[in-house]
Amino acid sequence: MIEQPTFAPATDRLRRAYGFDEVALVPGAVTLDPAEVDLTVEIGGRRLEIPFLASAMDAVSDVDFAVRLSKHGGVAFINLEGLYTRYEDATPIIERVAGAETGRAAAHLLAEAYAAPVRDELITALITRVKAQGAVAAVATTPAAAWDHAEIAAAAGADLFLVQSQVSSARHISTSGRVLSLSDLTGALHLPVLVGNTVSGEAAYQLMQQGAAAILVGVGPGAACTTREVLGIGVPQVSATLEVAAARDRYLADSGRYVPVITDGGMKTGGDIAKAVASGADAVMLGSPFAGALEAPGRGFNWGMAAPSPTLPRGTRITIGERVPLEQILFGPATTTHGTQNLVGALRQSMAALGARTIDEMHRVEMVIAPSIVSEGKSWQLSGRE
Repeated sequence: MIEQPTFAPATDRLRRAYGFDEVALVPGAVTLDPAEVDLTVEIGGRRLEIPFLASAMDAVSDVDFAVRLSKHGGVAFINLEGLYTRYEDATPIIERVAGAETGRAAAHLLAEAYAAPVRDELITALITRVKAQGAVAAVATTPAAAWDHAEIAAAAGADLFLVQSQVSSARHISTSGRVLSLSDLTGALHLPVLVGNTVSGEAAYQLMQQGAAAILVGVGPGAACTTREVLGIGVPQVSATLEVAAARDRYLADSGRYVPVITDGGMKTGGDIAKAVASGADAVMLGSPFAGALEAPGRGFNWGMAAPSPTLPRGTRITIGERVPLEQILFGPATTTHGTQNLVGALRQSMAALGARTIDEMHRVEMVIAPSIVSEGKSWQLSGRE
């Protein structure tokens, strides 16, 4: 009898991963007065009154928006490779992009605009303007430009420096150009260096070993990002945050140093944000939700950051819709039932209902897999009935 070869089932290569719509948070035996909840968090040695960061997207974060969010207790990152470091006044370009009749036309305008060189003196001027108004100066750049921009940013007095790429890893294999060594960068700068983005616990642990001051989680979940469609990569945000948070806890046990985890992208409502924090995030980074602020520069639109490849863009222009003041987005009062306003109040209320007084305690609340949590009992809402 001929012995047949055995093969491992194909499912051995797959693992189940979960997003915000597939999980729910479970109330316990204790509840709190929402006023007792403490939302403060420390990122790169900076104490934030609310755990909300704005993405380094040109339609979201400019100098004025960074100052406003800083005064509300959060922090906005400005893209050092965006429009504000290429042009002394980017307003006419943003107006043309917002006024373009189609997304294709907007993409063409953006490609032309981002072809202009980044100017060092505009980086210095940008940071100086933020600092002069008493705000936290947080800036972001890509690994290819990190060394040059870090030195300029540090000299100008930047407070936080984010090195952000499509996918961050501790080892980048390349035979062209100067390869960024994160450990060299963090060792040479007297400036906290945040790193993103990753969905891998092992990569996050290695980045922590190399001195990262915080780790951003998320590959392709943002509303204006097309990475998942174009490249087919990414992990749903709940599972990705859980994995990176586990690496943070392991690194804390091994080294004694706590490295905050920031869930970046894919969140629209207060419930999404609460689930991100329960998954292990110390803070969240929002793009499109903040692009809906009246104070945001995008005129009711948002688009992805300048892509590293001119032939394979990974962002698209999207319409945000209704625009309301930033203060209303953060603190209310909410005028809709969609959960997109009063995000700080929603997080505070969620934590109170779960008995979590601090962000750290929120990391320990019970979560359940609940694929029908969004639709259960909501047939009238989903059918549009009043």
